[in-house]
Amino acid sequence: MAQWTSAVGAAQLARQLQAQQQRPAGPGSRRPPAYRALADGIRLLVLEGRVAVAARLPAERELALALAVSRTTVAAAYEALRAEGFLESRRGAGSWTAVPAGNPLPARGLEPLPPEALGSMIDLGCASLPAPEPWLTRAVQGALEELPPYAHTHGDYPAGLPALRQMIADRYTADGIPTMPEQIMVTTGAMGAIDAICHLFAGRGERIAVESPSYANILQLMREAGARLVPVAMEEGLGGWDLNRWRQVLRDAAPRLGYVVADFHNPTGALADEERRRALVDAARSAGTVLVVDETMRELHLDEDVAMPRPVCAFDPAGSTVLTVGSASKAFWAGMRIGWVRAAPDVIRSLVAARAYADMGTPVLEQLAVNWLMRTGGWQEAVRLRREQARENRDALVAAVRRELPEWEFSVPAGGLTLWVRTGGLSGSRLAVAGEGVGVRVPSGPRFGVDGAFEGYVRLPFTVGGPVADEAAQRLAQAARLVGAGGGAGVEAPRTFVA
Repeated sequence: MAQWTSAVGAAQLARQLQAQQQRPAGPGSRRPPAYRALADGIRLLVLEGRVAVAARLPAERELALALAVSRTTVAAAYEALRAEGFLESRRGAGSWTAVPAGNPLPARGLEPLPPEALGSMIDLGCASLPAPEPWLTRAVQGALEELPPYAHTHGDYPAGLPALRQMIADRYTADGIPTMPEQIMVTTGAMGAIDAICHLFAGRGERIAVESPSYANILQLMREAGARLVPVAMEEGLGGWDLNRWRQVLRDAAPRLGYVVADFHNPTGALADEERRRALVDAARSAGTVLVVDETMRELHLDEDVAMPRPVCAFDPAGSTVLTVGSASKAFWAGMRIGWVRAAPDVIRSLVAARAYADMGTPVLEQLAVNWLMRTGGWQEAVRLRREQARENRDALVAAVRRELPEWEFSVPAGGLTLWVRTGGLSGSRLAVAGEGVGVRVPSGPRFGVDGAFEGYVRLPFTVGGPVADEAAQRLAQAARLVGAGGGAGVEAPRTFVA
């Protein structure tokens, strides 16, 4: 019986491997033999989680043709991987990926580190901040006081608590976008909202246009749903959407959905202006594409002089073309798993009807807590604290990276939680592996692309500041030196850091 549970095609694997070689390894690096470079590339894909463990690899001849190398090179690479424990083979069953005994399985997304690892590892993988106290405690206390009437009911509200739906609708109306509670569905976080939308609108094999780069966990969610992702390249720096490319993709590929982050884009931090928002909505409407607009970063404008454009749904107030997704996770706290969808009433009814087969509703106590925050003004105060903390962290991290890694390039965004960094010719995947060895966890650029794009980038979130930001930059610089010298294995154990 075969030991593999999935398969990766020769063309797909070749694209991912070739993307690793698009940028040089850095000054002073040693060029390994071809078979060693191929083995290292496959190993990195496994360690990054971009090729699954127990995935059947192409036959030697197929991969050699796809890479335009000799079959001997592929055979030697496979043999090296077998010797290192990253490949297993059996006659008649082929070869499949593995991890050596004692190695942790690679994470497919950007899961937070377990608390016990935080003493020795600086976590730059998860773009989330601690709760803005005392507002979390006050919100939970307020929710507990309002809970008794709901405790006498069944507790299942598939569309969300009526009071919270009304509250969210009123917030859109106050922003100049008339909204009824019938246009709102409360979900279990933004991920729950987008998962429900994908299952309703985009079945297996359907095309979804996505920004390139885009939010890694959403890309993985869509892949797991069986979608065919169509990347649309963004402009360099903080330019945001390239409307000519979007129009071409919408016209030629006719995707069922388009996923965009217009407000402080994750990972680049770009903020789309009103002209681009209006034009993209018009293009999507003409193509028959439904736009899923992720607004989870919208309230995190960090600079005082930021002029916020109107939400994308302002150009489709009925909600037939634009489905807006919001969340408490980024603006308030990731542990508050409350999200919502704003759409046309008939879309909301369809989402609610389909939800019964996934989950019956969102936790009542957390909904009451968010409603309490929005009703009492606590939300505005908590978001103000969140902006202050993110601004201080951003400025500290920017200064530290510029000091320790002056060859790295980035544009400083006016909001959001992430810095998108070009790594001066170094492999982002290799930096991620080396970083784990020296005590800093950072996601590499290819996690935010499709089929291995952005190898020369990493994403740095504004989650650490002060001395921790300085230490994080120093550890990144150490990882960069290891990668630049062709190393990365056998590095010293990270020292414990106490903020």
